[in-house]
Amino acid sequence: MRNPYPFRLLALASASALLLTACGGDDDPLPVAEETRAQDSRTAFAPAEPTATTFAAMANGTAETDGTSRWAGVLNGAAYRVEVPANWNGKLVMYAHGYAGTGNALGVSNPSIRRHLLMNGYAWAASSYSKNYYDVRVGVEDTNALALEFTKIATANSRPLTAPTKLYIIGHSMGGHIAGAAVEDETFATARNKVRYNGAVPMCGVMGDTELFDYLGAAQITAQALAGKAQTPIAEWATIKDQVTAALFTTFPSVPTATGLKYRSVMQNLTGGPRPMFDIGFAGAYTGVVWGTFGGDGTVNGIFNKPAVDTNRFVYKIDGDTAGSDALNAAALKLTAAPDFNRLRTDGLRWVPKVNGEFKVPVVTLHTLGDMYVPFSMQQIYRTRTQAKGNGNWLVQRAIRGVAHCDFTVQEQAEAFDAMVTWETTGTPPAGDDVMTAATVAAPTYGCNFTRNTTGIDDSAAIVDARGKLSVGAPCTQ
Repeated sequence: MRNPYPFRLLALASASALLLTACGGDDDPLPVAEETRAQDSRTAFAPAEPTATTFAAMANGTAETDGTSRWAGVLNGAAYRVEVPANWNGKLVMYAHGYAGTGNALGVSNPSIRRHLLMNGYAWAASSYSKNYYDVRVGVEDTNALALEFTKIATANSRPLTAPTKLYIIGHSMGGHIAGAAVEDETFATARNKVRYNGAVPMCGVMGDTELFDYLGAAQITAQALAGKAQTPIAEWATIKDQVTAALFTTFPSVPTATGLKYRSVMQNLTGGPRPMFDIGFAGAYTGVVWGTFGGDGTVNGIFNKPAVDTNRFVYKIDGDTAGSDALNAAALKLTAAPDFNRLRTDGLRWVPKVNGEFKVPVVTLHTLGDMYVPFSMQQIYRTRTQAKGNGNWLVQRAIRGVAHCDFTVQEQAEAFDAMVTWETTGTPPAGDDVMTAATVAAPTYGCNFTRNTTGIDDSAAIVDARGKLSVGAPCTQ
């Protein structure tokens, strides 16, 4: 039968060729048009404060923080906040928040370094994104759209402003993934809302993009295998959860059994290798958060249509137990992702945008050493990818002696942001940490260079408590 749409197919082929050329993705399948997935049918998302036009000034304010222009609204279904100090320096910082769960209410988060930004003349803006779930694609697009709308929003609020002279992006957790992806060449080539950022600070970020899901899968299948439940399908986790937990922990997660000590060793090597703070982090609440991710169908709650988890690359290691390691590797299930689960698309970004290491602007990252949810190994993956692309000179990484996910002090974050801006301004890279040399990472003082346990008025009570304990229980003794 004669094709009734020859020109449409020709246009699609041309677009595919353009994407492959722009992204350098000669190892990728050809881009495809959007098919429907569960995330696309979720249409009940709505801003938590749909009529807001402003928001509160900072507590414990000063003249610099009280006298700001503060605008709120809704853009393309996403709520937003914009704040501009009276003495604006002409630079705009976009803030990307972390994973907000699977509810329908869309909320905006202020940057934790808000006071620091305003005191130094920076404007900032943040989007709620127009959807929840792990939708990094929407996070990038909505953050970029807000950046492009900045001057229009200012004019509509009777404070006309010139276009920003510099655009920076910072973010936490999933927002760190968004910040890292936002400066990638592939993102600029394929995004609908195109923004060239001058620098980025991804914090506790998912810098290995979909490799995070591989790690979480490996965490489940090794727990099952060590507990004698190796062949139970991962989707049946609920039927064996209590048995596995009892086999590995006397008290979950703080007191492991003898078998649980083997699991702790496996997890240490999955999350970045021997290093300070790991034992404290493993015994903490975020091991429970990891446990809570087990049992999924591999589609990341409908972000993908096909299984995204692949554990074939892992070689599990129980330190000091070669026979036990061999037995574990032989017994553990092998999870294989569909080869095209996150392929290039003709209609915008991938469903989960890649962090390929293809960027040429200053990027400074922060990551806590004891993070079990988004582990320190994400930084090692990011370094490996960036070096492979020849862009390692654009990446500086800093290890922080925290034991939970994103538990940075404000000072640590402000110093990282200032370091990135100074680098972007002067061309001189700041100091960072070696995240790849095992002996360096394992040293008792690793992470001391950029850890700042002194807290201030913008640090949460949880951070104040945690850092007070760590400064006594795990001090730096350089």
